[in-house]
Amino acid sequence: MKKVVLFLFAAAMAFASCGTSRTVPIIGRTQHLMVDDQQVLSLSNQQYQEYMKSAKPSTNKVNTAMVRRCGQRLATAVETYLRNNGLSSELSEYKWEFNLVQDQEVNAFCMPGGKIVVYEGLLPVTKDESSLAIVLGHEIAHAVAKHSAERMSNSVREQYGVGILGAVASGVGLGSEAQQLGAAALGTGLQAMNSGFSRKQESEADHLGLIFAAMAGYDPQVAAPFWQRMAAQGSSSNSIFSDHPSDETRVKNIQGWIPEAEKYYKTSSKSASSSPQTVRTIHIK
Repeated sequence: MKKVVLFLFAAAMAFASCGTSRTVPIIGRTQHLMVDDQQVLSLSNQQYQEYMKSAKPSTNKVNTAMVRRCGQRLATAVETYLRNNGLSSELSEYKWEFNLVQDQEVNAFCMPGGKIVVYEGLLPVTKDESSLAIVLGHEIAHAVAKHSAERMSNSVREQYGVGILGAVASGVGLGSEAQQLGAAALGTGLQAMNSGFSRKQESEADHLGLIFAAMAGYDPQVAAPFWQRMAAQGSSSNSIFSDHPSDETRVKNIQGWIPEAEKYYKTSSKSASSSPQTVRTIHIK
């Protein structure tokens, strides 16, 4: 039994040391990911396709066009940044899609790989394209920062720990345990993709999303008023972001990040400000 325990401990240490490390762009935080990018993209694409089968696309052509235009503008800015900062290898992961669907919930979501859905119920709160860019920037940030992969990695670690404890308790070898762990990891991985992000990840997406919007030529000054409108909706418990910072903390943080975002905005403002896209308003039927 002692040999089994030592072997399992060694296996746990080996597992903990595997995976890949990366740095979140702009933020600089180090992540340790235990899941392969292709696994995450395959699972997310499967779930996205299933969702879109039942979703009803918006019939508002003006708003649909704006969501796609705004999203693509952000995606182009993000890809340019990645390319210019030695991260071209990550570009192949993104197959951007931006969809507006008939749902009155104040909501939006992004799947790994760049599949983004906006609910029509969000548009009365965003009011204009610049504020919409704040939301889309936040959603794109979740994909760029690989938050889903990070949550799945955490779930795999937890399941591995449960498997190790079970093996020690029963005195079994790793053969059957590894098979059980594989199934458990897949299940918890899917749960992680479906569940909300952590408070740290939400704050990180706020920060990155603000900068991405500024890179794309959208005024970051609209961010704080937008989140104040969101707070007035009482949306903290049932929309866009679960486990997110309090409304007061979110607005305070964003106000603190605006000077940083302004640097990116000034760089892009010459070309962006000449375009009418930044001031278009939402058309509500």
